[in-house]
Formats: sequence, structure tokens, C-alpha cells
Amino acid sequence: MTKLSVNINKIATLRNSRGGNVPNVVQFAKDVQRFGTQGVTIHPRPDERHIRYQDAFDLKPVVYTEYNIEGNPVKSFLDLVLKVKPTQVTLVPDAEDAITSNAGWDTLKHKDFLVDVIKEFQQNGIRTSIFVDPVLKQIEGAKATGTDRIELYTEAFAHQYALGNKNAIKPYAESAQLATNLGLGINAGHDLSLDNIQYFNENIPGLLEVSIGHALIAESLYLGIENVIQMYLRKLNSEFSKS
Repeated sequence: MTKLSVNINKIATLRNSRGGNVPNVVQFAKDVQRFGTQGVTIHPRPDERHIRYQDAFDLKPVVYTEYNIEGNPVKSFLDLVLKVKPTQVTLVPDAEDAITSNAGWDTLKHKDFLVDVIKEFQQNGIRTSIFVDPVLKQIEGAKATGTDRIELYTEAFAHQYALGNKNAIKPYAESAQLATNLGLGINAGHDLSLDNIQYFNENIPGLLEVSIGHALIAESLYLGIENVIQMYLRKLNSEFSKS
């Protein structure tokens, strides 16, 4: 069974655009869990342009499923995660001014840094995952860092799939198989949507969790959040799924 974690950054973006507390991020997290999602993801950035650091603390008591905090492990992020102690931390090498995440780690170049950061999180009982491109040497490099899981960066797949190129799944399937052979758990995220999620899930061996935010929230504007979550769950756990 592949778990669905809903990234609620866009709800915070909408809240911040008007001031006040509408929509309420904490209530939204409660609702998506009630509707069936198996996790909640946030990605706080230093400028707090969507999720604020205080949100991470406010969400901790209400997230009874998996709580995943993503981000670049700068000092402020490290301190936040060690205080909140979520289920999982996902390390993402995004620049402070990045609109959204746009690359995985170079696990070879940054091995020593990642080893130290991952070890500290694991010593505090926090499962670790690192954001990676579907490149075999980077998967091998991820194993050497000591991480528990990888998160496959799926933007390239989503773009090519939308153009009709289903062969774009191949490097992801190969990377997932290698990760499984190496004993790494496999997560995935970025631009996954109702259009492509079932095909991706059916072709990625050992997929444990997907984190979806932008597409899911956009789709919910038309179809409703509870309905969209149920649609994702059906696609992730169809009888045809190989995961």
C-alpha cells in the first residue's frame, strides 16, 4: 500500500495572502486526515512565505498520521525539526529564493554533510529521507549517507508523461529497484497528479509514500478536497498496483 501525504503549503500561501487565519492550516490538516490521507507534509522556508515555523509546532499535536517536514537543512531548519520531532524529515537542497524545489541532492559531492545531518536526526528518533534525481550513482551515494529513505524527484517524469512519453518512467523504475536492493525505502514527489499518479505507482517497485501538494490543492478547487483525496487513494491502491 502506497501512502498519500498531503503537502499543505498552498493552504498556508492562501492564508498569508490575506492575513488572519483563513483558511486555517491546523484545521485543514485535521480534515485531510479525517478524509483518509495517511500523512501531512509541510515545507517551511526561511522567509516563511507559506508555512511558518510556528505552524510546524502548532501542527504537531494534531497530526496523528505521519508528519513529514521537508526543507534545506540550514541551522534554523535543523533546530526546528529537532524541537518538533516529526515522523520523518526530508532533506531538500533548495535555495532560499527558489520558487519550488528544482533538483535532487548530489549525494556524492555532499556526502559528508549529509552523513552528519542524517545521523543527528536519526539519533533523535526521526526517520530521514533525501530528495534525489533518478540517477543510479546518486542512489548509491544516498545509501552511503546512511539515510533511511530517498524521495524521487518526479518533475521530469510528470512533464514527459503529459507529452505522452511513458518511457520517462524507466529511470525511476530502475532507481527504485536499485534502492530496494540497497535496503532504502522509496518515497516520491513533485508534480504528481491525478493524471499520472496511478501509472507512476504501478511501475515503481516498493513505493512507500507520495507527497502531493500543488496539484492536489488545485484539483480540489474544482472537485472538492475530500473527493480528491479519495480519488488519489483509489488510484494508489488499485487492484492493478504493483506496489
